[in-house]
Amino acid sequence: MLTLLCALAFANPTFVGEIPDAQTFDAYARSVDADDVAKFLIDTRTGEIRYFDVNLYPLHLDFVKAAIWRRSGLTREELDRYYANYTEEKPDFILGYLTHHTNSDRWDFSFWESDRIQPDDIRRVRSVLSETFFVPDLAWRPDSAAQEAVAATLADVPVVTNGELYADAPYRALNTGEATGLLRIVPPGTPYDVLDVGMSDVVLLQTNYADLPPVAGILSTVFTTPLSHVNLRATSWGVPNAGFKQAATAYVNLDGQLVHLSVTPGEHELRLATDDERRLFETEAAASRDVSVPTADLSVTALTRLHRLRRRDVSAYGAKAANLGEVAGRLRLKVPHGVALPFSAYTTHLQTHGLDTALDSVLADPRFVTDRLWTQDALSGWRDRVRQAPMSTELLDEVMSEVTRLGGGGMFVRSSTNAEDLPGFNGAGLYDTVPNVVGRPAMERAVKQVWASLYNDVAVLERQRFGVDQRQVHAGVLVQVGVNATAAGVLVTKNLYDPQDDHTFTINAKKGLGIRVVDGERIPEQVLFDVRYPGARVISRSDDPIMLVFGPDGGVQEVEITPGEPVLTDARSRDIALAGQSMLRLFGDVAPLDIEWLLEGDTLWIVQVRPLVGAR
Repeated sequence: MLTLLCALAFANPTFVGEIPDAQTFDAYARSVDADDVAKFLIDTRTGEIRYFDVNLYPLHLDFVKAAIWRRSGLTREELDRYYANYTEEKPDFILGYLTHHTNSDRWDFSFWESDRIQPDDIRRVRSVLSETFFVPDLAWRPDSAAQEAVAATLADVPVVTNGELYADAPYRALNTGEATGLLRIVPPGTPYDVLDVGMSDVVLLQTNYADLPPVAGILSTVFTTPLSHVNLRATSWGVPNAGFKQAATAYVNLDGQLVHLSVTPGEHELRLATDDERRLFETEAAASRDVSVPTADLSVTALTRLHRLRRRDVSAYGAKAANLGEVAGRLRLKVPHGVALPFSAYTTHLQTHGLDTALDSVLADPRFVTDRLWTQDALSGWRDRVRQAPMSTELLDEVMSEVTRLGGGGMFVRSSTNAEDLPGFNGAGLYDTVPNVVGRPAMERAVKQVWASLYNDVAVLERQRFGVDQRQVHAGVLVQVGVNATAAGVLVTKNLYDPQDDHTFTINAKKGLGIRVVDGERIPEQVLFDVRYPGARVISRSDDPIMLVFGPDGGVQEVEITPGEPVLTDARSRDIALAGQSMLRLFGDVAPLDIEWLLEGDTLWIVQVRPLVGAR
């Protein structure tokens, strides 16, 4: 068999019948993120294997058409016969992948996530690979929930999960790029509120944080995901961000020195800055960008129900409420009912209690841009005054009337400013959300907390980095019916692991309320869903033993959970991805999108949609 295939390969070098060494593998593979991927086809009638050049034939179908069936196009019947090879029957071929995970130097074989591969065929593939591929004892990597179920029945085939690979890799790039800055090694367990880092620093973190002030670059000894708040920050800032488990010991001697960080998908470099890099660092001003913040329309004073809002209402009610109103009013997707408070309610609260002039004094003080500790202290005092000042009785009456109309249960009180959810500035996590608010006193506290959060420390620093005029930002509030979610997550209408793939979405999820999904504290479930050739590929399963649920008297509480069914079944992943497709059609002018969703059982709710900032 090998003699015949080698003869064929000599005549047609687009495929070979064996891969005897790494050099041959590299010739037929292509790089995807930090992995090198090759593809093979096994003829189910003869047992012959063909390893083909994926740079010439990106898809198995391309190779089958051109090199085996020798067709420029296929009839409907021929296409049906081809796709039957992804069912249990496999009339002609078994179609598979070989992957070298360069970060961990591990090898495995796998199949398309929608392939209903069965145990006997998996054994058959492994036997053929053992005869024709130079790496011995290859493990099988299941790529979907259905394949994970098959893996549980295989006692005689070694299995490696995507979650194990994700956790075991010593290095993972999250945002590529280069930066020069002072290295700040942050001791493990350092509380966020005492982090002394700034825009000129490359930070080495040993604890996952829900957020960071603006920095020049990030290296971490603990992994997060591309959709964590910290990486969304790094992406929007355009700075390198990577995880390297040995970073603290490898670079301890560089702490406090001027360094240059370079991050690529397969590796990173952290070294002392060269003389040229040092000179550039000393002369280059801190990065700033021109972000267009919608001018606030303070003439609008009415509370408005969410489903009546449209994107054009951003100037009065903020981007979050306006975008969600567009979805609620124009698509057949579930959005929790709610009511939006306009910017004018916030400005009236400030003016009534003299808080507008107090804020002007802080912003006008020269120390506002030169002394971070003074600014933090001054704004902390101002936020306290905002929260302590009584809310207008008439306004609170209106809000509570709407809450009663909406059912009177626990509500989510959320920010909707004119400085978030914008093209070029997403503002993820800058402002406060108060969950499961029950009763009139709690509602007053929650609305004032959201207003005050417009001047959270991290929000001020983020707006400074992007050159946003602090005096032009205004706080709206969205009060929404709370969904006591059984699961929650984020969908982006882009493959964050392979920028060349234009038909796959990335989904992150965890059980319970969505607060933990983007906080970076734990690895969530991650799935890639192919919307062109429908199928869900599992990247990782959640490792969080805790989920958040509504407390009986308001707020949220933690409950322990035991390992069980995954959050993202194939059906749920499909529903989430299809919802994303419909929103892409609605918001096509600002694609790709960053979408937050909830599951209540199998019922899907959409709770936020915004442009994905910094998408490559």
